[in-house]
Amino acid sequence: MPIRPRDPQRLSSGKADVPVSPAEAPFGRIAACLDGSEAGERILPHALAVAGALQAPLTLLRVLEGRATGGAPPDPLEWDIRRRESRDYLERLAERGAGEGSVETEVIEGEAAEEICQWARHHDVALTVLCSHGVSGETEWSLASTARKLVEGAPGSFLLVPAAASAKERVARYRRLLVPVDGSPLAERVLPLARRLAEAHGAELILAHVVPVPELTETGPLDADDLDLQERLIRRNERVANEYLDRLRENLADSEAPVRALVLRGGDVRSRLARLIAEEGVDLVVLSAHGHSARADVSLGSVTAYLVARAQTPLLIVRRRAAASMRRVARAGREDVRLPSQSTP
Repeated sequence: MPIRPRDPQRLSSGKADVPVSPAEAPFGRIAACLDGSEAGERILPHALAVAGALQAPLTLLRVLEGRATGGAPPDPLEWDIRRRESRDYLERLAERGAGEGSVETEVIEGEAAEEICQWARHHDVALTVLCSHGVSGETEWSLASTARKLVEGAPGSFLLVPAAASAKERVARYRRLLVPVDGSPLAERVLPLARRLAEAHGAELILAHVVPVPELTETGPLDADDLDLQERLIRRNERVANEYLDRLRENLADSEAPVRALVLRGGDVRSRLARLIAEEGVDLVVLSAHGHSARADVSLGSVTAYLVARAQTPLLIVRRRAAASMRRVARAGREDVRLPSQSTP
């Protein structure tokens, strides 16, 4: 899709604190998508928390959706009032992030998902922060229409915050971060980012691998030899998984964050991870959009798509094309990365 010139789309912008160029930040720009709803505002503590930990510039973005196709043009006076209200709304939210880093505001016009995607491409956004549901409220669908389109089409990585997430803290504080790994380089690529976030928040970093029950072709009940073969395969996979996680822990030996590794046996990988998130009280899941399958014809792998559809905990999902950002995060110095202590207002 061609990118249209920026100027006609830009209605207003504001700034808080000293701006940071995305080129100077280890991670790049972060865009938080807000629609004026109470549910949508629940992304703000998480956007501030991640931007602060990564020392990344944050833009609070709102789209003014205009007339329906074929409809009458909006009244100029009413449109100007909406524009001013949107700008003031974003600036009030930006004040909440005062002292947390560079926070800018931007109001653009058009169809929400399309304009956010184009703005993100034009401004080299590394991470888009969005809520599962916004002004329309929660529905029977796991994602609202705009959120679904952004998950499918937004460039770079994205942080999905469930509409049911708590918004009590001005800046989210993470205690436990979960990184599911399946042995693939794509899954491991998120580790520098997860490590940086865990160190900044003084959080525990949990590495998890699920050993599934191997499938055997069945035309009837499994006999003793089949069950023995299945058990031997499971034990072999557990051994390899433990060795694999030991290597990952060794690579993180100099991390300031405590690292714990879990090898889980049996069951469907997707549902087992969902259960683990609840059991461990995980505050943030950091995972790759794709794992071993690395299918280019779908935006998310099966495990990631399952967790997105059932998200009860914020998910930070790293796409394959964000590898350069991950390398910058790994190279960046970790001094002064820990967030200042802050009591909940």
